[in-house]
Amino acid sequence: MFKKSAYAAQASGASEVNPFLSFAPLLFIFVIFYFLIIRPQQKRQKALQKMIDDLKKGDRVATSGGLIGTVMSIQNDYVVIKVGDNENFKIEILKNAITGLRE
Repeated sequence: MFKKSAYAAQASGASEVNPFLSFAPLLFIFVIFYFLIIRPQQKRQKALQKMIDDLKKGDRVATSGGLIGTVMSIQNDYVVIKVGDNENFKIEILKNAITGLRE
């Protein structure tokens, strides 16, 4: 007897929730993450790739390992840089190890 009245009360008083409203907070959080984290990182990555593509002989570069040197020659996937004052001390580094230009 109690079970029937309990089910009847739920069925008559229940209102349906819009499914969009239940996913709206998740969508809002994703939009915030996109504009605060993902988009700026993509912009920095594109700028770094453009800088690496535009490298030329004589540019001073900094590497991810902390080396600073002058570009002597550019190959397909690596760059030869001169480190220090000694003209004979040259090293080869991969292009993706370059993190920026130095003034």
